[in-house]
Amino acid sequence: MTRTTKGARRRDELAAAAADVVLREGPGALTHRRVAAAAGASLSATTYYFADLDELAAAAGTVLARSWAQNAAAVLASLDVRQAADADADADVPGVPARGRAAAADAVVAAVLPPGDDDAVRAQYEHLLGSGRNRALAHAFADGRAEVDDVVARVLAAVGLDLAPDVAVALVDGAVVSALSEDRPVRPAARALLLAVVG
Repeated sequence: MTRTTKGARRRDELAAAAADVVLREGPGALTHRRVAAAAGASLSATTYYFADLDELAAAAGTVLARSWAQNAAAVLASLDVRQAADADADADVPGVPARGRAAAADAVVAAVLPPGDDDAVRAQYEHLLGSGRNRALAHAFADGRAEVDDVVARVLAAVGLDLAPDVAVALVDGAVVSALSEDRPVRPAARALLLAVVG
């Protein structure tokens, strides 16, 4: 392994640790010292690979945006497998969503939200709101949004829901905020709102 490859891998590990700190403790907890501890690295390693906290925050935001796109891609891959199986079983009915509109909405919700229960969703959304106060983190999220929207658009097409990806994400986000603030289950609230909009 070359020195450059090893350095790139170490930088990636530190960026992943920074993303983990943001998700677990919030963007206000992001410091070189905390990231070093989370990565099992020395403080000098974080300051070597990241000149300042903004650069570290940007790297964390890039990792987080990429992980959201990867989650949506995993949902899309599971849909492709199900639709291929349905096509084999029902080859004379092309273009019919595999499990109906509720299942289609559930797939979109799964693509937009993090895996896990309502507590996992609450933690992510609490930290997302706080991320807007960190310009470097917010800009990294904005830069990664196109990749997320691209995969969500493919999920929407696969399940047959006629919505723009940014609208679908905004609907799920709004449903999450309402459900969490009213102590209601998140995923059913998001599904209901999507179904109300698409008919």
